[in-house]
Amino acid sequence: MKRLWIIAVLVMLGWESASACTNLIVGKKASADGSVMCTYNCDGFGFSGSLSYTPAGRHEPGELIAIHGWGPSHEGQYVKQVEYTYNVVGLMNEKQVSIVETTFDGRLELVNPEGLLDYFSLMRLALQRSSTAREAIKCMVELVEEYGYNSSGETLTICDPNEAWIMEIIGKGPDRKGAVWVALRVPEDCICAHANLSRIRNFPLENGKRRTGEGEIFEVTGKSISSKNLNKIKNPQVDCVYAYDVIAFAREQGFFSGKDVDFSFRDAYCPIDFENVRYADARVWSFFRHHYSHEAMDEYLPYLNGDFKVCDHLPLWIKPDQPLSLRDLQQDMRDHFEGTPLDMTADMTAGPWGMPIRPLPMHFKDSDSLAYFRERPIATQQSGFTMTCQMRSWLPNDVGGVTWFNCDDANMVAYVPLYCCITQVPDCFRPENNPRNEFSDKSAFWMNNWVANMVYPRYSMMIGDLRNAQNELEDYYFTDQDSVLLAIKDMTPADRRSYLNRKSIAYADKMMQRWDQLAKYLIVRYNDQIVRKVGENGEFARWGYDTPGYDQQFIDAVRKSTGDRYLLKEVIDRRER
Repeated sequence: MKRLWIIAVLVMLGWESASACTNLIVGKKASADGSVMCTYNCDGFGFSGSLSYTPAGRHEPGELIAIHGWGPSHEGQYVKQVEYTYNVVGLMNEKQVSIVETTFDGRLELVNPEGLLDYFSLMRLALQRSSTAREAIKCMVELVEEYGYNSSGETLTICDPNEAWIMEIIGKGPDRKGAVWVALRVPEDCICAHANLSRIRNFPLENGKRRTGEGEIFEVTGKSISSKNLNKIKNPQVDCVYAYDVIAFAREQGFFSGKDVDFSFRDAYCPIDFENVRYADARVWSFFRHHYSHEAMDEYLPYLNGDFKVCDHLPLWIKPDQPLSLRDLQQDMRDHFEGTPLDMTADMTAGPWGMPIRPLPMHFKDSDSLAYFRERPIATQQSGFTMTCQMRSWLPNDVGGVTWFNCDDANMVAYVPLYCCITQVPDCFRPENNPRNEFSDKSAFWMNNWVANMVYPRYSMMIGDLRNAQNELEDYYFTDQDSVLLAIKDMTPADRRSYLNRKSIAYADKMMQRWDQLAKYLIVRYNDQIVRKVGENGEFARWGYDTPGYDQQFIDAVRKSTGDRYLLKEVIDRRER
């Protein structure tokens, strides 16, 4: 009965719709310029995206922070403040530390409603208090031990200018304050990803024992420590840290009974089935496939199709064929499995104009009550916001850390660069200018949705114009980065921050102006399902338009579905002669 009550609370809180995000991770030697990079599509219906901000500050002894989490009401509950907190823009702080997440749910009986900290509160507190990824891991572990954890299973990406880590955490159930967790450093020459399914299986133990023979991950060559030696996490040789009781607790709960060296975090705390693999790990597979042998990655198709006897996991990370640029990573965030066996534009479910967007629910039935599912890609219409975080060790922190941000679907927006030192959120990204239930032309969320929802139904017809605007803006932003680095070269830190504030605001304003222009252009050019002709000067022709009709695959599907109903009489007559 208690388990059912927990599930009901989570559903009422919108937890189901919020637990559908994607993170991609790139080590510094796997990137084209030496950046550490990570991404976040924050997906969930019912909220409008915006950019959060917390200023840096010094605090008095005994000061407390009120916690307003997503779990049961915690009014009047507080966390002790620290002496100094860092400036945080979105999910990156002034030291270029970034933390992003995806929810894997796992065993819901391990949710502790009485824990104080949900995963987002935990992330924000760690960003305010940590100057490196390792400090952030230590900070989150200590906070959970002291105050408790009330979310379901989470996979966290924790990055700084030198390192990227993947961490998985889940609670211990009602009336048990702590959590069990594992954190692994992603090798510098590798890429990694997670998307709502636990990804960490086997990991090296502190006693030196390591599972061998499966080749599940590229070798973790550094040391492994348990939480009993958490202070040693600052040792750069440490590549793996885990809760001292992560295996013992699984044994106690009946989730695991084998040898310690064979323990798998995923199998114990997030058992797989066809649905969570297809909806979640398929996104990871597609990302890997962009940057690795197609033939090698297609060997994992039986796993995506639920044949776990052939294969029951993807690699945790891979070495890409070529280093990734930031723009490569941004394109990865716009993926709908195009060019793969899961391509969402390649059959009649894409509709008359090759639309890669599908309506919810994830399941549907035909008239014979046979159940079907739809694919779940990286890019999706319900994104509240999207970001690609770039951290550069060779630059001063205030200009080295850039969150490329926008609200709504990654596929349908231009990424806007915002520097981690800024102290003013651009107006179009401010929470108060992005109301949930009211359209505003001052809102990035609603301007982006206005354009996207015009394009979705006639996707193949209209996406080219959106791509032109998207590329125009992003080309400008990327080209302008060189002038920014030149301009700040001899500035004082204060002058640099002021300049980068102005730059970030100007970038966001430019995006809003271009999207307003695009929206008005689209409604004129594609009015009433025609395509108005455009002259060489880019202006609409006084007269003339095209009628593009349906995609060929849809026409063929109509023929199969309707038979001769729409066949011209002369064709029928010729057939009968």
